[in-house]
Order: sequence, then structure tokens, then C-alpha cells
Amino acid sequence: MNARQLLGLVLLTLMWGVNWPVMKLGLREWSPLWFRAVTMAGGALVLLAYYRSQGISVLPRGVKQWRSILVLALPNMMGWHGLSIIGVAHLPAGRAAILGFTMPVFTVLLTVLFYGERFTARLALAVTAVLIAIALLLWNELHALAGSPVGIAWMQAAAFCWALGTVWMQRAKLTLAPETLVIWMLMVASLGLGLVANATEPVPSWPFSATTWAVLFWSVLLNYGVAQVIWFSLARALPPSTSAMSVTAVPIVGVLGSIFIGEWPSWQDGLAIVCVVVAISAVLLRRD
Repeated sequence: MNARQLLGLVLLTLMWGVNWPVMKLGLREWSPLWFRAVTMAGGALVLLAYYRSQGISVLPRGVKQWRSILVLALPNMMGWHGLSIIGVAHLPAGRAAILGFTMPVFTVLLTVLFYGERFTARLALAVTAVLIAIALLLWNELHALAGSPVGIAWMQAAAFCWALGTVWMQRAKLTLAPETLVIWMLMVASLGLGLVANATEPVPSWPFSATTWAVLFWSVLLNYGVAQVIWFSLARALPPSTSAMSVTAVPIVGVLGSIFIGEWPSWQDGLAIVCVVVAISAVLLRRD
């Protein structure tokens, strides 16, 4: 990596990690699905404006491309982003981050079950580590006065959706640019989540606090805007093993960042994050 790529990787890891406690702050005044629908739509518009300014075509062409967008948006955007924000509403932000980033293990398990990949000792280690992490966090939630074990179920469902979407994405025969795909997946998912939110949640009350405005600005411009631009530039230039190292660091940043909103990690959180880092490393890092 050159210095610019290293800086981009560090910034991306920090933004993705800090986003977990930031979401928790946003939920103090917004209901989960409304928060997600509005910020996703805003982020899609930011990306649309940026890539158009770079001369990149972002308009899908033909029924096949629109079908790919709709199919992939369901697990990748609606499933992951919708279910995870509900999980954040029920759990401490750091704990939600740990559970969300069990996704790589689900991805490999799906390829073993449905696509014939071999079940190796490394995968067995990853599955065992993830199960231990989930058991630790479930134990903590069951013993906490304000515990919400259902939040763990929401986050694991979200991780499964992200994994399923990743598998589908890897095997899709796409004919449109990644930038076009993510913009319109965000658009489709924000519309879908907005419809569900309108039917199940109260509309956010005006006016909002300065903290909430800062959270909305962060979510739209940085989480769905700048972070996506950095991710696409790095994904083209760096090997998958390097990106994997960034993924392992995100839940650590999420747990540490949660301290600033008054959520102190327990010893179960510490052990669980070690287990998840071991699991991610086992399935993603380079095999020598």
C-alpha cells in the first residue's frame, strides 16, 4: 500500500467503526426504520451527485440491470441495514457491531452448504469462535437488568442477510458499474424501508437537537457518502486479504467508540470481540 491507500484504509475503518455509536445517538430521537430510510436516501443522492460530477454514468440500462438491482438490494441493503438498525435499538452499540461482523463466517458457511466449498479446519475454528462469542453476549444480555436477548437475534439475522447478499453478489453476472449498483440499491432499499416505517413507526418529531442534526450529517455525508467512495477506490486497488484486516478492526473501533456515549464494555464483550476477530481472520486472511 502507498501512503494514500493506507490513509484511506484507516479512515474507512474508523468511519465504519464509529458509525455504530453514532447510530445509537440517532435513535434517541428517531425510530429505527425512519432513521435508516432517510439517511440511505440522502446518501444515495450524495453519491449520485458525486459520481455524476466525475462523469460516471449511473443510469441502469435494460430490464436485466434493474432486476439485478432489485434482487441484490433485498439482502444487501434492506435486510442488512434494516435488521441491523433494529438490533442497535435493542443492544449496546459495541455489542451490535461485534454481532454484525460475524457476517464473513455466515458467508463461507453458505458457500459450503449450497456451492460445494470444502469444510476446512479453519472454517471449523471460525464457526466455533463465533458460537462462543454469541454465547458470551447472550449470557450477558440474559443477566443484565436491561438486557435484550432479542437484539442478538436481530443482529444475527442482519449478518445472515449481509452474508447472503455477498454470496449472491459474488455469483451475479453483473453488467453495470459498482457505483451504479450501490446508488440504486440504496434508493430501492430506502423506499422499501420508508414504506415499512410509515406503516409501523411514528414519524420523527420536529424540531431535532443539534446532536441529531450532526448524526444525520454524519450518516448521509460520511457513512453513505465518503466511506462508499473510499471503499470503491480501495476495492479496486488492494487484495482481499488487506480489506479483510480492515473488517477485523471495525468491531474493535465500534466497542471503543461506544465508551464515549456511556456504554462501557463488559468482560464478555472483550472475549467476544477476540472470538470474532479470530473467526474473521480464519475465513478471510491469506492462506499461506
